Amino acid sequence: MKPVFILAAILIFGVLVAVHEFGHFITAKLCGVRVNEFSIGMGPLLWHKETEETRYSLRAFPIGGFCAMEGEDEDTGDERSFVRQGFWKKFVILAAGAFMNFLTGVVILLVLYAGAAAFFTDEISGFAPEFALQGENGLMEGDIFYKIDGYRTYLRGDASLFLSYHQGDTIDLEVIRDGEKVVLKDFPMTRQAYSDSNGGTYTGFGLYVGAHVTEATLGAKLRYTWNTAMDFVQLVWFSLVQLVSGGASMEDLSGPVGIVSTITEVGSAAESAGDAWSQVFYFAALLAVNLAVMNLLPIPALDGGRIFFLLVDAAALLVFKRRVPEKYQAAVNTVGFVVLMGFMLLVTLQDVWKLIQ
Repeated sequence: MKPVFILAAILIFGVLVAVHEFGHFITAKLCGVRVNEFSIGMGPLLWHKETEETRYSLRAFPIGGFCAMEGEDEDTGDERSFVRQGFWKKFVILAAGAFMNFLTGVVILLVLYAGAAAFFTDEISGFAPEFALQGENGLMEGDIFYKIDGYRTYLRGDASLFLSYHQGDTIDLEVIRDGEKVVLKDFPMTRQAYSDSNGGTYTGFGLYVGAHVTEATLGAKLRYTWNTAMDFVQLVWFSLVQLVSGGASMEDLSGPVGIVSTITEVGSAAESAGDAWSQVFYFAALLAVNLAVMNLLPIPALDGGRIFFLLVDAAALLVFKRRVPEKYQAAVNTVGFVVLMGFMLLVTLQDVWKLIQ
């Protein structure tokens, strides 16, 4: 079954990029911007259809697509070119790709959770013997984790993740007890030595994490779908923080090759075909939301970088009564694209090296 999952991974990656470009395409059309070509796939042309102003094409490699708008980087003189549109039209068109990726992730999750019987989150199931903050004025068994140092614990496993990656000596905690939030910010827990169940010691915070079960009503399915999507968004930010702070390294990053490998491993490790495809599509939802968030980062050549320039341009017009020339924006985006491609090449080579080791 492994080749099937490899093909599925490639198609998933390609569909998500194509969906992203479709978001740009449909909003550009709705905003009156001229679209010269909208392509599904990349590489050699397999099929095309010409209309009065747009060429619709299907290309050989199912690894994405593109939406070529008139005057994306320079003024071509066409009143319907992208650069001649107002702030809000540009903003909507640029943000639409990420929105479509996020929406795709939410829809996949909603379908996956449609048949769920119950959902699981993290709760406190017990304490180490030396743990002192027990009781009504501290923590109690059955308290549901809500936030750890500002990070929401949306899903089962979040509490253990944030506790294990926490690098400080103290930690702030918020829990839900009897439907009410209990905040321990004034009494932060301290990392120290605790006894484990085998008579040894370990350094941590003395909390045992268990599962809190919620019945999968319609409301719970909708809420858990949204919470999962928000958890995916949070994990992107958490990962970036860990990368900057040293909690994670470049070796933890993955590019397209690593993503295909991960999807293949996820599918192959499942006990049944149904579980395998559920895991694959869950990872596809994670990837869709990740693409949405990463694409909105203020990095040149990404949509987030272009939105950042859009805000800078609006500020320059307000303060100096002049716009930032498109040629400067195009130059920065070009440099950013080269750097980004170099970074992606480095990550891809790292992924290939991991596979052959």
